[in-house]
Amino acid sequence: MHFGDLNWMDIESYLEQDGRVILAVGSTEQHGYLSLLSDVRIPMALANAAVKHEQVLIAPPLNFGISPHFMTFPGTISLAEETFHRVLYDIALSLVQHGFDGVLILNGHGGNTWPPQFDALQAEVEDLYIAWYEWFRSPAALAFAEAKGLAIGHANWAEAFAFNRVGDLPGAGKPPLEVTGEALRYDPRGLLGDGSFGGPYRVDDATMDRLFELLVNEVVEILREM
Repeated sequence: MHFGDLNWMDIESYLEQDGRVILAVGSTEQHGYLSLLSDVRIPMALANAAVKHEQVLIAPPLNFGISPHFMTFPGTISLAEETFHRVLYDIALSLVQHGFDGVLILNGHGGNTWPPQFDALQAEVEDLYIAWYEWFRSPAALAFAEAKGLAIGHANWAEAFAFNRVGDLPGAGKPPLEVTGEALRYDPRGLLGDGSFGGPYRVDDATMDRLFELLVNEVVEILREM
């Protein structure tokens, strides 16, 4: 269930039965040959799959994140860290004021950070629980990648789900790059070239489907514990 499919009376009725809500957070930034919205599409896909198991409401996603290091790549839209924190806090506060007491944030962008305002909000509001899940750092994803002998990286195979492919991907992989924050600040396009951090650009769809299934299972378990 999405906010866009409901009216305010539907939300009120939902809150009489359940206080959980999913909020997908990502970025609009370069992802090599993949969609600029890759970091939003992945958590939204996970949310849509997870609510088939747990009937939880999905809020509109936050499409913008902290991406200053990619501003030399056209299409990237970045927020300052303090702006991101404030916007995300205001969204969460709005949900809490309506009665939501379990907010699962599915963050798809590695540059986004936990708003420190959340700590005070959870301390002030009794029984409020805000969970923060990052699929690319999750136990299931890391274990899966290790078992396959692969490394999860920006704009490589791990993000090349079918819904993120907006063009043809190179057949050959790219040597993994040593990427540091300092290097990204100095000359990101000189360092990255096409934008990928290296590794295979894609793997077979069966592998991606299995990874997605494992991630959905993780999200469902978090929802059931909320």
